[in-house]
Amino acid sequence: MTTIGIDPGYARVGYGVVDYANNRFRVLEYGVISTKAQTPFPQRLEEIYTGLCGLFVKYSPHGFAIEKLFFNTNAKTAIDVAQARGVLVLAAQKYGMQVAEYTPLQIKQSVCGYGRAEKMQMQEMTRLLLNLPSIPKPDDAADALACAVCHCHTTGCKKL
Repeated sequence: MTTIGIDPGYARVGYGVVDYANNRFRVLEYGVISTKAQTPFPQRLEEIYTGLCGLFVKYSPHGFAIEKLFFNTNAKTAIDVAQARGVLVLAAQKYGMQVAEYTPLQIKQSVCGYGRAEKMQMQEMTRLLLNLPSIPKPDDAADALACAVCHCHTTGCKKL
């Protein structure tokens, strides 16, 4: 079954598309939906929406997983990322996707077996689990792939 994992943001939205069957992963695509800083914010949100909808059309996924937000410093950044996250969830809803949300702790636990794993541990385990020749870049895409892996491990990639 095909799953899209999302690492939300507004400058860069990480995404990872994986197939999962018989306890094996196959990476279909990963990358980022990028928006430019000088672009008006509403237009950036539209670009994010359009980019994700394009992935839904291209892959017709069965699963959609998105990382829950965790911020403890910059309130403006948190609000802007939350708005972008809302657009991502709306896109999933419009395409009939059930939205699965995972905390960073849940993702780390699922991928590494340890909820306090360091970033390099996460990246290397994601690479190993997905049988990739190198650690996925950029970090946003690696985080999105880890989110997709978490969803597949949690649900067996069955619709919720």
